[in-house]
Amino acid sequence: MLAANGRDVHRAGMSLQAVIDAVMPRRCVFCGVPALPAEGAICAACRDDLPRAERRTAGAGPGIERVIAPLAYEFPVDAAIKAFKFRRRLYYAPAMAQLLCETVSSVAADVDAVAPVPLHWRRLWWRGFNQAQEIAGPLARELGVPLLGNVVRCRATRPQPGLTAAQRGRNLRGAFAVRGRLPHRHVLIVDDVITTGMTVTSLAAALRRAGVERVSVLAVATA
Repeated sequence: MLAANGRDVHRAGMSLQAVIDAVMPRRCVFCGVPALPAEGAICAACRDDLPRAERRTAGAGPGIERVIAPLAYEFPVDAAIKAFKFRRRLYYAPAMAQLLCETVSSVAADVDAVAPVPLHWRRLWWRGFNQAQEIAGPLARELGVPLLGNVVRCRATRPQPGLTAAQRGRNLRGAFAVRGRLPHRHVLIVDDVITTGMTVTSLAAALRRAGVERVSVLAVATA
């Protein structure tokens, strides 16, 4: 019966996602109301209300060409990111990836690899996932470029919030490493939130030491 129904759906020209949307409509991750298929994971009303930042900083840090973040780290964005990272609300990941896919056209078209900001293996084990990788994967597929897996966080750094600028710099010194050389010319670093930019600056330095010529940064929000 299931196979027959599947053939009927195919003959009717309906995709599997269209059937799922008809039976169980997608709901907006921010307000919970059914979202139209064209809206994705965020309904049009919530999209209009999200706090915009449009951070575009040329020369944002040593070795970084530009930093782009579409949203400000304010409610409800800050609450969503915290729930995603610390309470394992993974259903926020598609919405955040969607926002980045819509924003990536602002980055130069010659990006040839995506590098999610890595977690140290201890934090990854404790959390169970890397939030940056969850949102970077769909972006890499959208761009048709590889998602780098040989970029690692080799030191278990302290959380950056609450540290002074000098402490942040010392905390991140030597925190990232690349296993081997990278054949890519322009790598896009992806993260959930950018505050001072020191984390992505440190990661950019590691990428450049591995042979990357240009580095840009794309994040969901900026604080």
